[in-house]
Amino acid sequence: MIKDLILKNRSYRRFYQNEEVTEEQLRKWLELARLSASGRNAQPIKYILSNSPEKNAKIFQTLAWAGFLTNWDGPEQGERPSAYMVQLNDKEISNQYFCDDGIAAQSILLGAVEDGYGGCILRAINKQLLTKELQITDRYGIINVIALGKPKEQVVIDEIKDGDFKYWRDEKGVHHVPKRSVDELVIKDC
Repeated sequence: MIKDLILKNRSYRRFYQNEEVTEEQLRKWLELARLSASGRNAQPIKYILSNSPEKNAKIFQTLAWAGFLTNWDGPEQGERPSAYMVQLNDKEISNQYFCDDGIAAQSILLGAVEDGYGGCILRAINKQLLTKELQITDRYGIINVIALGKPKEQVVIDEIKDGDFKYWRDEKGVHHVPKRSVDELVIKDC
């Protein structure tokens, strides 16, 4: 079951924007992050939840979407996320969040996928503009933005060929993500 969820948990970048993500759903997925591991158990990560069109628009304008798709500026109106979670480090708790952000984000996305949704973790953020738009105080440092919604694209996993790991879209708009084999991941002699 976990493998099926992981296989469905791709970085979706196009969504059915009119498919609502409720605050209740966001809180349900956030509960999974809350229960996940945290370095030293400090739990310094906080979240801004957004599912309103106005707030979503403020967040969307601060994001860069797909570095390898150089001729694509991100999802068009109607294909944008229905919701976001902005991950913040609460500096009053700790200046170090170790790898908590990735653990929490993966937990959130697995919960979303289990419920028929999907998302994308974005770190290419105009943090200065996002801080201004959401009036984030100095107490918090922006880590990631997690885009969420009903996926409107098909994402498939391919094997890496000739060392090329760059994701791409075919003529039908299918998003291809090359992955290294397990044999390539294992170091036998060191």
